[in-house]
Amino acid sequence: MSARQSGPYDSVARKWHALAERRRAHFFELRDSGRWRHYYTWDELLDVLHEVVNSCDEWARIAGLDHGEAPV
Repeated sequence: MSARQSGPYDSVARKWHALAERRRAHFFELRDSGRWRHYYTWDELLDVLHEVVNSCDEWARIAGLDHGEAPV
């Protein structure tokens, strides 16, 4: 299988991925600190966390990043 070629929008996708990573870190910190109780029910929080993780994974795929590769 051939290697993925860089596209003209990879840098933009990496920036969106970095934003998604920061959003994911924020929600995990919200969950860990217990502050989520001020804003969400448990089921709502789980839905948001699921969406945040999927969004981050999707931007990583679009940007061509491997799993575990840090955003630039």
